[in-house]
Amino acid sequence: MFTNGCFDVLLVGINDDASVRRLKGPTRPVNPLDDRMTMLAALEMVDAVTSFGEDTPAKIVERVTPDVLVKGQDWADKGVVGREWVEAHGGRVVLAPLVPGRSTTSILERAKGGQATSC
Repeated sequence: MFTNGCFDVLLVGINDDASVRRLKGPTRPVNPLDDRMTMLAALEMVDAVTSFGEDTPAKIVERVTPDVLVKGQDWADKGVVGREWVEAHGGRVVLAPLVPGRSTTSILERAKGGQATSC
């Protein structure tokens, strides 16, 4: 997710299907790119949705140069891709709190009968 300006614009960058498969495995994504983009674009607070095929959003972060780059708290130890670029251009990185049991992985585990609750 990217924010730009004074929170007037919310641009969401979404991995295309091929990059999701490389990152998450052959059974993902659950929903195809067009469906995921349509769902996000329908959210009132989202102004634009774009996709990217790389394994990281580095190129799109540099292209957009957002004022605020938002990632989930689970990226605190992994390192937020684009952090250096955003901060070097006067922006900031925000780590959003995770909601237990709401990740796609957790939902899929529950659907299979597992008890995963982590994000």
